[in-house]
Amino acid sequence: MNLQDPFSSADNQFALQFLVREPNSTSETKKAVILLHGVGSNEQDLFSFSGQFAEDVLVISPRGPYTIGTGSYAWYEVDFSTGKPIINAKQEEKSRKTLLFFIERLKQHYDLDQVYVGGFSQGAIMSFTLGLTHPAEITGIIALSGRILEEIRPLVQKDAALQNLKVFLAHGVQDNMLPVGYAREAKAYLESFDVQLSYHEYQMAHQINQDVLDDLVEWMG
Repeated sequence: MNLQDPFSSADNQFALQFLVREPNSTSETKKAVILLHGVGSNEQDLFSFSGQFAEDVLVISPRGPYTIGTGSYAWYEVDFSTGKPIINAKQEEKSRKTLLFFIERLKQHYDLDQVYVGGFSQGAIMSFTLGLTHPAEITGIIALSGRILEEIRPLVQKDAALQNLKVFLAHGVQDNMLPVGYAREAKAYLESFDVQLSYHEYQMAHQINQDVLDDLVEWMG
């Protein structure tokens, strides 16, 4: 992939373009879920699930900053030519920092009490990274068909904030893109840090089905 780097020209207060579904009701706790798409997709993809969440939840779906093609974006370049995914670490770090800034601005703008960050595939990978390296900033991680990067593990520190982190981890046992072994490895890793983990395997491929969404919504409460 030849990805265009947009960071030098970000021109809005949030640094990323995004879609938003405002909450239809008010509650004492202001809660948001940020949905991160996978490689080659865009902000419309997971935003299509916004109606699944409770009416008092603010739903945000940002666009990945690297352009692959028309309507096609990513959070960083990844190479599968060796049979194992090899990431562009500099691009991943830039996206991570930009997403942290994005979350900070969202918290300020919407006066948020709780922020769940989640995604599918590469979006799940970014969600793992954000939550595990900055658990004090994130209420929970939603990881759908992703993995935990080896590159970020040295940055993870076992502390009270990490133990308070909630994680919903879902993966298909027939996933040929990112095999379920990645999820099982992530499960063992997360359990070693005593995070609040809800782990699920489904009879599906590299996808999101209604069973996943139903379990996710119930988990969020």
